[in-house]
Amino acid sequence: MIAKIKNFFNEVKIEAKKVNYPKKDEVIASTWVVIVTVVLISFFLGLVDFVLSRIVAEFIR
Repeated sequence: MIAKIKNFFNEVKIEAKKVNYPKKDEVIASTWVVIVTVVLISFFLGLVDFVLSRIVAEFIR
């Protein structure tokens, strides 16, 4: 049982060395894309929420 666990972790170590990790510049660029996208979608959803709340308020009157 312990031999299987050792073998598993050795294989994990070998596979982790094969992974192609992104460069720092790629990570920073991707992070900015995510931040800008989240901000734009937040503003859009806030605008939609505002408009729909006004429409519902007019129907309630």
